Amino acid sequence: MQQDLGQIAVTVAAKKTLTWKIGIAAGVFFLAALMLMGALLPAPSAAASSCEDAGVGTGPATPVNGNTTGGASGSGTGSVHEKQIANAQAIDNVAIRLHLPGKATLIALMTAMQESSLLNQDNGDRDSVGLFQQRPSMGWGSKANIMKPAYAAESFFKGRGTNQGLVDIKNWMTRPPGDVAQAVQHSKYPSLYAGHESEVRALATEAGIDLARAGSATGTSGDKATASSGDDSTAASGDVPSQCPTNDTVPGSSTGTSSGTFTDGKNTVTLHNPRTVKEAIRWARLHSGALSTPGWYRRCLAFVANVYGWSFSGVDYAIDHYKVVPANMRHPGDRHPPPGALLYWDTGHRAGHIAVYLGNGEIASNDIVRPGYIDVVKADEIEDRWGAKYVGWTPPVFPRAG
Repeated sequence: MQQDLGQIAVTVAAKKTLTWKIGIAAGVFFLAALMLMGALLPAPSAAASSCEDAGVGTGPATPVNGNTTGGASGSGTGSVHEKQIANAQAIDNVAIRLHLPGKATLIALMTAMQESSLLNQDNGDRDSVGLFQQRPSMGWGSKANIMKPAYAAESFFKGRGTNQGLVDIKNWMTRPPGDVAQAVQHSKYPSLYAGHESEVRALATEAGIDLARAGSATGTSGDKATASSGDDSTAASGDVPSQCPTNDTVPGSSTGTSSGTFTDGKNTVTLHNPRTVKEAIRWARLHSGALSTPGWYRRCLAFVANVYGWSFSGVDYAIDHYKVVPANMRHPGDRHPPPGALLYWDTGHRAGHIAVYLGNGEIASNDIVRPGYIDVVKADEIEDRWGAKYVGWTPPVFPRAG
């Protein structure tokens, strides 16, 4: 018989109860050893995914505060969080060299956190690369140069070629940081930068960065950097994979306005997705595990939309998609979703998490096994690994998708 989420939850609870009883009896004998181990070893922490779908070309959000290594896009070694710290310091060093105040660093860090999760990614939308997802084809320099944090940061601060930088934005020192970031980046989703200020301030404190540092609004004197300065090419690389994979189809994919119906046992919903539920589940499995491409880091909502054939969900954050689905289609706390349903979790971050339920207690999810990749796992792993709170499920409807 198919094992649903309710059965999994009962099994997990029973195991935890047994472990607790055994632990009481053995705890006294192991306490001293555990305390010694805690003093010698760093405590691991699961990094809960905080996903968004800001559309093609906008980077993922929220820093990772765990010890996740490998799998995520970006160069260098060490944990994801260590890379974020190092990149933040590299950006600040450029700001200091240019005699810019701490607010310039704050704005740059907020921008990089939104565009790339403050990771030096080389697999952005079209030819976008680096901390700020700058494009060689738009005159920001060669891919090789943009992938250098100092070069990318200087471009963001001073501009490059015909592209404006932070110092070119009128009254930037007195304007809200998110507004200034948008003035430089020209994103389709201007409101997302501001959401990173508090987390970036915390990260800056950890990195030893003084965001209250005084400086000049114009920085050091001198001409704007040219697109070719220190560069061997300004052409697009042409071989950079899109962060959001192409919307390829599976055999028999639907092309009409209706993609079948979806029932929860009481109500039946007519779906209007490019793929039927059966096709979507098959597509998800064909793009998971060994067949998964990178580029899904913090992009759970984008993946879910792609599973059903959409290019984007039309909603900024995963947890917000639950709210745009009609109230009569929401199933809060219910652990018996039909295959193809969309499952939601509160991860403690603004964005939350969403995944497609494949049946038999399994979901297709990004970041749970490997940062940036899709894997098929048991649904209860989102709670067990990340400490997330299960919210509920909805049918696979996308009121704002395109």
